[in-house]
Amino acid sequence: MFRFAAILAVIVSLGGLMGPAQAGEKHKVVYHVSEIDKVGFALGNIANHIKGVGGPENAEIVLVAHGPALKSFHEMQASAQVMSRVEALQEDGVRFEACGNTMNAQAVSLSDLLSDFVRRDEGGVVRIAQLQSEGYLYIRP
Repeated sequence: MFRFAAILAVIVSLGGLMGPAQAGEKHKVVYHVSEIDKVGFALGNIANHIKGVGGPENAEIVLVAHGPALKSFHEMQASAQVMSRVEALQEDGVRFEACGNTMNAQAVSLSDLLSDFVRRDEGGVVRIAQLQSEGYLYIRP
């Protein structure tokens, strides 16, 4: 009987390690994109993620873009498909954040990016680490 109780106690304590999105909790996820050829795939993953958890009310999602991928979000270079996907995802509450270091390297400002991007001066990878420390799960498509 003691062995069963000990095993049950371990299982219950591990429940907190299973991650977010347990009963009544939102999925907190940071998507990381740095490769230009992965942008469309990442945006599709995010849309599927929202659908898979039953809608935007069940997810808190941030996409952090840096490196070559940020060029896909330049207003003058973004494809019509990327623009429409970003707009739809923003309507679902997805936040889009750009690495300040990459913005400096590409000589772009927030006004050069699609609307509602947030500049992260600490850098994209630092921002990702911050979000992970706040309980966000990390996904890199």
